Amino acid sequence: MISAPILDNESKRQAAVEKYRLLDTMPEDSYDNITSIIASVCDAPISLITLVDKARNFIKSGHGVDITESERDISFCGHAIASDDDIMIVNDAREDVRFKDNPLLTDFKAIFYAGVPLVDTNGYKLGTLCVYDSKPRTLVAHQIKALKAMGKQVMHLFEERYKTFKLLAMQEELEERNEELKDFAGIVSHDLKAPLSNIIMITKLLKESEKNLSQQSIDYLGYLRDSSNNMSRYIDGILQFYSSNELVTEEYDSVSYVDTIEDVIAMTVKDDHIKINYIPEYDTTLLTHEVALKQILMNLMTNAIKYNDKEETLININLEENKEEYIITIRDNGSGIAPENLKSIFKLFYIATQEDRNGKQGTGIGLATVARLIDHMQGKITVDSQLGEWTEFKITLPRKGTLETA
Repeated sequence: MISAPILDNESKRQAAVEKYRLLDTMPEDSYDNITSIIASVCDAPISLITLVDKARNFIKSGHGVDITESERDISFCGHAIASDDDIMIVNDAREDVRFKDNPLLTDFKAIFYAGVPLVDTNGYKLGTLCVYDSKPRTLVAHQIKALKAMGKQVMHLFEERYKTFKLLAMQEELEERNEELKDFAGIVSHDLKAPLSNIIMITKLLKESEKNLSQQSIDYLGYLRDSSNNMSRYIDGILQFYSSNELVTEEYDSVSYVDTIEDVIAMTVKDDHIKINYIPEYDTTLLTHEVALKQILMNLMTNAIKYNDKEETLININLEENKEEYIITIRDNGSGIAPENLKSIFKLFYIATQEDRNGKQGTGIGLATVARLIDHMQGKITVDSQLGEWTEFKITLPRKGTLETA
């Protein structure tokens, strides 16, 4: 008997084996199905998917056997991964100098063996897909082809597993960074709010005493007040954006559509020139997240009012429903959005319009918060617009329960 050799690149090969996190894992159907199929195709009583570890053969899937590992130095697979061939076939181990007196031959009657190495994208041979029989024999062409093809499929499963682990690691890292950013935003915002409030209050007091100030001083106070107010709006927006996920929990609220619309109107409509059209007679109970929905509607309504250049602001709100979704549409007769800006308006800090009707610049946070909330609610939002004429937002939310229509 000749012991299975240790490869020249063994340390790198071993690292490649370990990166897939398959050693000592439990059986899985995706691998067991392959060994079952290849045993049938090759008409062999035993089929294995093995990983050649430091001193053992770990059997990830074993058809026809109930062992999970064997010693590496006596393994046929150890020889298979050391070979330069894409398949190793031992027709009769009794006649092969490498396996004479091998315990697998003498104790388990492993006389016939055929194995294809499992080779990763870097060329490292991790283990094999193999078949055994207790009698001398050969494989025909279609069996060899099938064994090679299924070996590649095993390797494909390995790679998909590795990609999944990488994606999970990236997701965990992103979640950690998001939490860190959220904490940072909260700390910075808290530390800035107090001095900003003081600055705004002082500028207001000084402005009230402007008769004792020069025109230049009055102008500077105006700049200071506007800058402070803008910064305060940014801070409030950032806090709202990073706390948006807290508004969407696993619990759902029974929400009256009409009550929600009327609450939002009461909080956003302050002038007689703003007209809101909806159907108050059509009340529907939505099973959704009440606070999040109100925040979404408030942001959209506020934008529809601020970015309207008409003498009379008209906003139409409509609800449709089907077996799976609620669809809320908000359409205004405002200044519209340029076509080249439509794809970007939900990005954080993206500003599609330089100034609102009061001459103030937006923060680029409101619509990003809306999109983030709807994403947490497993919904979607789309926008359509004609520059100078109208803008329409369509919110689609999953229907979580039975609607009751009054």
